[in-house]
Amino acid sequence: MGTTITFKRPDGKDARGYLANASRGNAPGVVVIQEWWGLSENIKGLTDRFALAGFDALAPDLYNGVLVPYHDTEKANKEMGSLDFLDATEQTVRGAVQYLKCNSAKVGLTGFCLGGAVTVIGAARIPELSAAVCFYGIPPEQAAKPADLKVPFQGHFANKDDWCTPQVVGAFETALKAAGKDAEIFRYDAEHAFVNEQRQQVHDRAAAELAWTRATDFFHKHLG
Repeated sequence: MGTTITFKRPDGKDARGYLANASRGNAPGVVVIQEWWGLSENIKGLTDRFALAGFDALAPDLYNGVLVPYHDTEKANKEMGSLDFLDATEQTVRGAVQYLKCNSAKVGLTGFCLGGAVTVIGAARIPELSAAVCFYGIPPEQAAKPADLKVPFQGHFANKDDWCTPQVVGAFETALKAAGKDAEIFRYDAEHAFVNEQRQQVHDRAAAELAWTRATDFFHKHLG
């Protein structure tokens, strides 16, 4: 459904991503951020699904063409560890937001795992955003504090997550409330990465569909 495009970062460098357009013109935009595996077919499929839901959707390739097989967690961890999260957010992701803003009045940001952490950073650091939806990823506070978030925020987290743990999520939610942020947090009795239907050992269709409905409703509310 979608196609690979090149777009400009704010610093003038080129970046690549997967673009899927809604059927109508002047649709709101959603930038979709990958898991630690890279720009996988699963992420491209979710980008297509956002387009079918009425959004122009763009998934930037933060690994510049590197795609890690699902079984190779060591390599995925290495790729994620070598990523400059602030540069990725403030340059590549912001460039994707600016690209969609050319045709969309409002643009939202969403991401999964690694991309969830990038979403939180973007909600604090990308001025063109209008809303953000995070799936099971929270960055260190030196990258973005809950009090720094500047747009309406929705988060989806797994109770059986040993990376973005319930304790981390609880502290994050408490800090959001203390800062008076426009935020809602949902928890699911599922594993980390429960939305990824290509990983049958963790995929939870019921939880994924409920989270999808909540996310798209949230974006339609705040983006149009």
